[in-house]
Amino acid sequence: MRPTEDPLSLPAKPATDAEEDDPSTGPDGSIGPTGRPKRHIPEPAMLEKHGPAKVLAICNQKGGVGKTTSTINLGAALTEFGRRVLLVDFDPQGALSVGLGIPAHQLDRTIYNVLIEHGPNLDEVVIRTTVEDMDLLPSNIDLSAAEVQLVAEVGREHALLRTLRPVIDKYDYILVDCQPSLGLLTVNALAAADGVLIPLECEYFSMRGAALLMDTIQKVQERLNPRLEITGILATMFDPRTLHSREVMARVVERFGDIVFDTVINRTVRFPETTVAGEPITRWAPRSAGAKAYRALAREVIAR
Repeated sequence: MRPTEDPLSLPAKPATDAEEDDPSTGPDGSIGPTGRPKRHIPEPAMLEKHGPAKVLAICNQKGGVGKTTSTINLGAALTEFGRRVLLVDFDPQGALSVGLGIPAHQLDRTIYNVLIEHGPNLDEVVIRTTVEDMDLLPSNIDLSAAEVQLVAEVGREHALLRTLRPVIDKYDYILVDCQPSLGLLTVNALAAADGVLIPLECEYFSMRGAALLMDTIQKVQERLNPRLEITGILATMFDPRTLHSREVMARVVERFGDIVFDTVINRTVRFPETTVAGEPITRWAPRSAGAKAYRALAREVIAR
């Protein structure tokens, strides 16, 4: 059940969905925005049954790099390939919930209540989104208290893993939208995850911060979660018109190699529009370059 509409929200204007070309979705073997020939990605096979879920943490300690946008749109794109998806808002700002049209500040029960109070059943807190087969475990500012309260918990780094365990078999993918920091909540997400997807803005300072994130991931692999892998690095906010974006892209590919996805997310006015609409871009502007890019990303994620 969805809460009542947020009175502070702006009215959404219908998108003019003209066909848009996206260079990152060109034919196999063509040179993509990464500067490499595009690898062959097979068509995802249809599933006979759902679960157990692969848990992916969408993580970067730098804010404003497209974590929440990528979580929403990757989740929606995965459902188009027959996958059941749970989005977990693990940021006290509640941006993931708001981006799906859920007024987070009005919610009585969120992931905080399941994580800390152990009271409500997880199924009672999960909200169905407007996208079929995509559910949301919402969050709001209450989650900011969890970092302090978890300090006294036994096995505090695995609190999220314990929370998600009852629903692992119901979904094919669980995408955890992390907060822009490397605190205890993010460590919980990494400890619960099978893989990390790192949105990386094509900007110099974002690239420098990636080294610190890699160090944290390595420590979690060694001490808490040996099955954790880097699923891939997603270049976001790429502007092919600027020399700086192209130079950063070249450095990222040189430094990280094959773990960089062939799919690249360009800067576009479409994404702010989808936030206002409370819809993923695959529904708001299904023929846009952004929608095509996230479908291509979904194919890569499934293939990996």
